[in-house]
Amino acid sequence: MTRAPLLEIRGARKGFPGVQALDGVDLELRFGEVLAVVGENGAGKSTLMKLLSGIYTPDEGEFLLDGVPFAPASPRHAQELGISIIHQEFNLMPDLTVAQNIFIGREQRTAGIFQSDRVLNRRAAELFERLGLSLDPRTRVGELTVARQQMVEIAKALSYQARVLIMDEPTAALNDAEVETLFGLIRRFTTDQTGVIYISHRMHELDQISDRVTVLRDGRYVDTLPTKGTPSSQIISLMVGRELSGEQRPTTVVPAGEPALEVRGLSTRALLDDVSFSVRRGEILGFAGLMGAGRTEVARAIVGADRKDAGEILVGGVPVSIRNPAEAARLGIGYLSEDRKQLGVLLDRDVRENIVLSALAGYANRLGFMDDRRIEQTGREYVSRLRIKTPSTTQLVRNLSGGNQQKTVIAKWLVRDCDVLIFDEPTRGIDVGAKEEIYGLLNELAAQGKAIIMISSELPEVLRLSHRIAVMAEGRLTAILDNVDATQENIMHHATRFSAEGTIAS
Repeated sequence: MTRAPLLEIRGARKGFPGVQALDGVDLELRFGEVLAVVGENGAGKSTLMKLLSGIYTPDEGEFLLDGVPFAPASPRHAQELGISIIHQEFNLMPDLTVAQNIFIGREQRTAGIFQSDRVLNRRAAELFERLGLSLDPRTRVGELTVARQQMVEIAKALSYQARVLIMDEPTAALNDAEVETLFGLIRRFTTDQTGVIYISHRMHELDQISDRVTVLRDGRYVDTLPTKGTPSSQIISLMVGRELSGEQRPTTVVPAGEPALEVRGLSTRALLDDVSFSVRRGEILGFAGLMGAGRTEVARAIVGADRKDAGEILVGGVPVSIRNPAEAARLGIGYLSEDRKQLGVLLDRDVRENIVLSALAGYANRLGFMDDRRIEQTGREYVSRLRIKTPSTTQLVRNLSGGNQQKTVIAKWLVRDCDVLIFDEPTRGIDVGAKEEIYGLLNELAAQGKAIIMISSELPEVLRLSHRIAVMAEGRLTAILDNVDATQENIMHHATRFSAEGTIAS
């Protein structure tokens, strides 16, 4: 007798005002497998997972767990049924310890008294030992790096004794070593009684960890393929409905003339040490390096978000003093943070308000009131220009997919018409189709004469876009390479050039 799938979804439908997020989607997770679910932003992946985890209620569809119909009424109910989810955005409380975050709401009582922190710490330590994680249960979560917070989320999900573990972009903030640790956890979790649904935009990860790949597009089921023997190009083609070339590299042409932005001897007390470089109009200068190398810190020091202890910044050849990002914007420098939800957009405001946010003063009429007609006109212009998928300009940004939120951030700085644009991880958490559109936009901006600094953890992306590549290690600039001379191997050589003691490694 054939065993029923561990989890099965038939004909799932879910709609929101103006958007049909899911339109008859099917999915099957077998016992003992890792099923990758892929699709462009807006394909319906996150909506489907929220149905499974009890966050949303389906409009239609049949859900079966081990052959038995189920309908989770809440996230807690889903966890009781054996379904745990790790969201792309963390659900942790920064002022509580690691142990308190893991067991909150599940503290066992003895004689009516909640367990002490000492007991919770012991339970957490036992969990970490079982999972092979190096975490201190007593540390406040707010003091952890993003990568280690991710590990706390994973440990919390696994602590529920889940049968189905759903992971939404779990490696977005992890370095290579941490990714290997995560994959080890997944392999140990996956048995003939459990299964994993793994959502990722990183095609190379699918070969390493998944058994099959389910493709969604525009809220519909497309196909399910075995990972082994299926080329990434075929999966990408199914996701976007078209072929993507993705192999172009720009020729190294550094325009003549005064640099649009020049940095000399930039240092900060925390990390940066004598960083110097320049970027000219029409150039994309890529920044590469390992996590913690100081790339984001350079961007934040330039725009005044972090204090610099030494160094000089010149805009158009003129030395400037920048005390905060607002002053940077007035000088024509726009900064798109890697954390778009916290620092890039106002999630609970609509698309058009976010688009004009950086230039809001220019939309006031003579009486000081906002000119709604002009705001709507600008909103429609940039929604069309950047192909932002939204039912209207009055849609809340919270309801957009990650890729369309990112396009909204970009639109905000295009409205400001900055001469220098700093993009920090511009495609993090964005599907391959949306990446292509953002790549095209960056090239278009450079062709218009904008000077662009692009920070990315994905070396193929750096090589694809950059005219020159600045490589950092441990707060120092170790090389600036022309694209024609750059390879992933020599970039990594310079990114690992310093040892832990800060001396040149052999």
